[in-house]
Amino acid sequence: MPTNNNPAVIGVVRSISGTNVSVLLYSSMNSTISYIYGNGYKIGQVGGFVKIPQGFVNLYGIIVQIGADAVPESSREEANTGYRWMTVQLVGEGAKGQPFERGISQYPMIDDEVYIVTEEDLVNIYGRLHGAEFVSVGTISGAENIPALIDVNKLVCRHCAIVGSTGTGKSTTVAGLINTLIDNNMFPSSRIILVDIHGEYGKTFKDRANVFRITPEDAVEKNLVVPYWAMRFDEFVSFAFGDISDNDRHPLSDLVLKLKKLTIEKNPVLFSYLNKDNITVDTPIPFSIKRLFLYLYRQMFSTHTCAGTGQRFCAIDEDFDATKTTEAFATDADEKPLTGSLEPLVLPQYKEQQQSRVFLSSAPMSIKRQLISLRAKLDDPRFDFALNPKGFVPDSVGYTDSDINALLRIWMGEKTLSVFDVSGVPSGILHDIIGILLRVMYDSLFWGRNLAQGGKSRPLLIVMEEAHNYLGSDNSSRASKIVRRIVKEGRKYGISAMIVSQRPSEIDPTILSQCGTTIALRLTNSNDRGIVANTVSDNLSNLVNMLPILKTGESIIVGEAVRMPMRACITFPDKKNRPDSNDPVVASDEKGKGGWNNVLDIKDEDYLDIVKAWRLQQVNLKK
Repeated sequence: MPTNNNPAVIGVVRSISGTNVSVLLYSSMNSTISYIYGNGYKIGQVGGFVKIPQGFVNLYGIIVQIGADAVPESSREEANTGYRWMTVQLVGEGAKGQPFERGISQYPMIDDEVYIVTEEDLVNIYGRLHGAEFVSVGTISGAENIPALIDVNKLVCRHCAIVGSTGTGKSTTVAGLINTLIDNNMFPSSRIILVDIHGEYGKTFKDRANVFRITPEDAVEKNLVVPYWAMRFDEFVSFAFGDISDNDRHPLSDLVLKLKKLTIEKNPVLFSYLNKDNITVDTPIPFSIKRLFLYLYRQMFSTHTCAGTGQRFCAIDEDFDATKTTEAFATDADEKPLTGSLEPLVLPQYKEQQQSRVFLSSAPMSIKRQLISLRAKLDDPRFDFALNPKGFVPDSVGYTDSDINALLRIWMGEKTLSVFDVSGVPSGILHDIIGILLRVMYDSLFWGRNLAQGGKSRPLLIVMEEAHNYLGSDNSSRASKIVRRIVKEGRKYGISAMIVSQRPSEIDPTILSQCGTTIALRLTNSNDRGIVANTVSDNLSNLVNMLPILKTGESIIVGEAVRMPMRACITFPDKKNRPDSNDPVVASDEKGKGGWNNVLDIKDEDYLDIVKAWRLQQVNLKK
């Protein structure tokens, strides 16, 4: 067994197979720590680096295996091979004074000595903090004075994923990373949207972000509105009417298009740049849903004194006004027409069919059930964010106090970060609402990509927390469809995605495969680790074996945004600025800290407050 007295040299090359190098450690190395210029370095750590000098160039490799299993295949049957072996994966090279480069231009030879990588070498590998394109997100594990640098251009433009089991610091890592990206000194014009389905981040970023909720809890938070008229026709139909037949879809689209054309005609100053004959039913133009509803209600439910008269209400120009009266309407005891109204929304009253000479409408559409459902939604305050959006409600001729440009400005322009707290959205429509939100932003930046506030001039990063809930492999929701489009095409238009999940194996593989960078915290599930292993290049998948033993907040970062796969400790924000995702304390020696240790004086008001918060849809109930 070879010996050596140089503390920087730990072994010699004994076998080379492609980029895998088998190294025999020196027998004189009696400790796992070697001291060089007063600094101590651990020897033989899986995931650590070594270097093999080749004249003016150093070859660098990552330790992927150590011990008896690292003995080369050709030597395993030999007696006394020992267990002082390690397998090194060559990953790059660098000359003294020159930056590290991925890939190798030459291979080591048998008996070449293998050296410990010092902090000076690590700085050369991971880079120095200079320029705006590289930012520090933490420190290298085992070398706390070396920053973990990430290329912001590649992190944002090439999409990324943050994965980790629950309780590993995933949400806090997201908060720490966002803190870096919205730093006013470095990135005063950054643009980030955070989709928060559990309401964890509102408190974290309230002072630096626009926080949108369906029911704002204070004057700082803003109303989350998704105007129905900004939806595409199929989105609008699905949200407002539910399932309708193809036979009913076409006449309904004609009515919506005519209403949008009416808006342009009645508001010529606002829409002077539009030709009403060139718009489509998908063009985001305001129109009155109440007017549409009353018109359809007349068609579906009206009764008439002569047969076959329901068709007359298909005339859009005059009779589209649901407040007009005709002899076909029913009358009350005083023979006064009861035609209904738009404001407030009042349904017209009709004579019952059982009376003599009273006929049902002969309308061509069959959507009575859907109209009843729409009526219920119009009366349900949970749907006001879409059907009665504050500040964006059109009048009978489509005029609104604020147009969609004001909505886009407050979403993506006022502050560098916007938090969409969708925890109050009814669960049955949550996936579709997220999809509509993302689609509106995608379409606006797609068409405006070359303008001053377009995606190419000011890219948009969309952070999707708990993404496995709505981006599953078997999920065909609108959210999945638009995110698949964003990860495939968004880079060209300045729209990027950050996928955050505790179960990467449940996310659509098409979406995850497009993420150029992965930040993996502790993962205990083998299926989830397998997903991460597929993203690791350079045959370094053995690094994934470390995922189950990472500390909270420690991660393995791989992909295009880093020079080398790195094991890093992410810098967390201050405790007061962390997401509301901490585990509750069940038991504690500290008085008043353990939820099950405390002796409580339970009052009836305590549970009354729970009911109040539930009914008001407010997490932070004001007493």
